[in-house]
Amino acid sequence: MDATFDPELIHAIFKMVWSKRAERNEQMEAIDVEVGAGSYKKSRLTTANHSALRVSCELIRLFVVEAVERAAIIAEAEGINKIEPTHLERILPQLLLDF
Repeated sequence: MDATFDPELIHAIFKMVWSKRAERNEQMEAIDVEVGAGSYKKSRLTTANHSALRVSCELIRLFVVEAVERAAIIAEAEGINKIEPTHLERILPQLLLDF
């Protein structure tokens, strides 16, 4: 099996994103002065189980591999042996649509 991303690293990244999103939501709630009945959401801790982290790691790995392969094809077509940021910029729109 191919090497993949460390699940602990991906979990740390997810936790950072979740905490920033929670902070942003708290700021938005503080700004909102009109609170209607039933519009309050209790802040819940967001978590991911081990299986979800493994699947996330594999999905991210596949995304990166596909990006590198497509960028390499563009670089090879231009006669360059090294992938440059411009190659990634050229393949990114279609890659995002495909995923």
